[in-house]
Amino acid sequence: MHLLICGTLITSLLLAATGAGASMPDETYDVVVYGGTSAGIMAAVQARRMDKSVVVVCPDRHLGGLSSGGLGWTDTGDKTVIGGLAREFYHRVWQHYQDENAWRWQGRDEYGNRGQGAPAMDGEFKTMWIFEPHVAEQVFENFVREYDIPVYRDEWLDREHGVAMDDGRITAITMLSGNTYRGRMFMDATYEGDLMAAAGVSYHVGREANSVYNETLNGVQTERAVSHQFKTFVDPYVEAGNLDSGLLPRIHGDSPGVDGEGDHRVQAYCFRVCLTQVPENRKPFPKPDNYDPMQYELLGRYIDTGIRHIFGKFDPIPNAKTDTNNHGAFSTDNIGMNYDYPEASYERRCEIIQEHEEYQKGYFWFLANDPRVPEDVREEMSQWGLARDEFLDNDHWPHQLYIREARRMVSDFVVTERHLRRQTPTPRPIGMGSYNMDSHNVQRYVAYDAEGRGHARNEGDIQISPGGPYPIDYGAIVPKQEECENLFVLVCVSTSHIAFGSVRMEPVFMILGQSAATAAALALDKGIPVQAVDYDELAQRLQDDGQVLAWQMDGHNNIDPDKLPGIVADNPAADLTGPWRLSRSVSPMVGLNYAHDSEDKSEVCMARYHIPVPAQGNYEVRISYSAHPNRATNAQVAIHHLDGIQTALVNQRETPPIDDLFVSLGAFTFEDNALIVISNKNADGHVIADAVQLIAEDAPNP
Repeated sequence: MHLLICGTLITSLLLAATGAGASMPDETYDVVVYGGTSAGIMAAVQARRMDKSVVVVCPDRHLGGLSSGGLGWTDTGDKTVIGGLAREFYHRVWQHYQDENAWRWQGRDEYGNRGQGAPAMDGEFKTMWIFEPHVAEQVFENFVREYDIPVYRDEWLDREHGVAMDDGRITAITMLSGNTYRGRMFMDATYEGDLMAAAGVSYHVGREANSVYNETLNGVQTERAVSHQFKTFVDPYVEAGNLDSGLLPRIHGDSPGVDGEGDHRVQAYCFRVCLTQVPENRKPFPKPDNYDPMQYELLGRYIDTGIRHIFGKFDPIPNAKTDTNNHGAFSTDNIGMNYDYPEASYERRCEIIQEHEEYQKGYFWFLANDPRVPEDVREEMSQWGLARDEFLDNDHWPHQLYIREARRMVSDFVVTERHLRRQTPTPRPIGMGSYNMDSHNVQRYVAYDAEGRGHARNEGDIQISPGGPYPIDYGAIVPKQEECENLFVLVCVSTSHIAFGSVRMEPVFMILGQSAATAAALALDKGIPVQAVDYDELAQRLQDDGQVLAWQMDGHNNIDPDKLPGIVADNPAADLTGPWRLSRSVSPMVGLNYAHDSEDKSEVCMARYHIPVPAQGNYEVRISYSAHPNRATNAQVAIHHLDGIQTALVNQRETPPIDDLFVSLGAFTFEDNALIVISNKNADGHVIADAVQLIAEDAPNP
């Protein structure tokens, strides 16, 4: 059994069955936080900083969730938008590693400074983004100690009868132990959203169809499933080529579904294990009691084709350790084995967690020891093992399964792909995200080649940049008012599946925790529902406390469209059709990013800019793009004007002549609006769609 999850759960269930467990003192807290994740701890700290009484109640023994559970290779995205308590957390990590005694197994200089898209140690801002699990946990423990926050651990919500409500407000929550915690405001900081669900708040599980929120990356995605994909033909049958022999384990025989349609599936889970090669600190991979090499036969066949992807995500953290993540077509992600986890009973979740642990332990043992594996792979993998100085009370195995996605609240405001791409406004920002829209694979199925031969294929992995930082709306963390007036949801926030793929990063959860507690304090002070908090007052306090609510353009690499003359329509305002992607790799550009077409020219990309004009008149039409040798020399631009359609071909390899940003296409007469269409039709390179600018050339007609 998984010691820290299943063991304590069994104790709680026994207490519930026998009626044992002592009632808590009859105290009503200002804020009750359910869940000891990074979001929950930051919410509790902010509540105390705003002079509110707070208690943390959690099923966990260890605080910090994934941030202390193995995810030390922080998914920062653009670190400049990480502010407030989240940045303070990473500053405290930095402080820890300034002590020479913190470097036990390697020197600081030996470690280097490689992080995920940024230096691991940022001396200028005194932050450190990469860390060991036990260091993160100690930072969280220091927070609750310094702010004298009571924490009740091993407390499991009674999901059937444990939420007391009165006139649309939660008044108390009761645990399986029988303990009851009363409060005026409540926060669900769990990865599963159990409090939210038990309170009757609307939520969704699985992938929505693209049509639900007018998205492009939601639902089934077989065509886009190119990352962490099988690169070679791998036979899926128990007896190669024999359909009647049945499928190998961990492959299903059904259709993957139709691209863009919704389904019940959620992206794969795994443990982020902490490994090392240091002999004095290394524990060899344990062999599970029920080890079955057939569970990994598909991986063995894949390796037989020459694939050596195994060590691709052994990301270095201090002291010669790793944060080891999924990498490749068959890896630590336990694809397809978690579909019922979000709404499962505690007992069933325990079984799923145990199965994930056994799968992943078996995966490592297979690669390090099984004679089925080529000797070169076994030799290299056997040099690794679990870090003995991590997860000391759980046999050095992480205490937290990576629940990448479970329930997601459905509120009056649902964050979607369009908000992340800034195509739809976000009126009440409470923080920012910036990471890729990142969904891990959700299923492994049988596909067929041109000759009708079956082979293994994964589906669901999406890694698409939103094009830069984006704001997250206050509405994402509060339920519909008619469902609950005093609840905040910090992790299972109101987003679509693909938007959650970016929002779900640990720094963002910390940001949302602080912002929620700030709003809770304001609502308490005025005795109003959380939905009625004055946004201007909230935003001012958040900014005073260091939260970043808007990304500032530097005027050099990123030009603010509102500061340009004339009428400017940036690419988020364009109607994009075809496989466009957003980028900001080559500057300068208008706004945060620009759109560029894909390598695949089989589908035409078109960007339609519908631009209203104040009155009929002549306007100079300019387009912006960032020049590069891989651009098209013949990017097609169609100007729809009062007298017809004019087509121009733009050489986007040449630096634009106007401020290195714009090129003029001439003057045209427009009546009510202009339509400018940029296309990659017949293009001989990448086509960029950034911004369109209209400059009035004469006085408008009366």
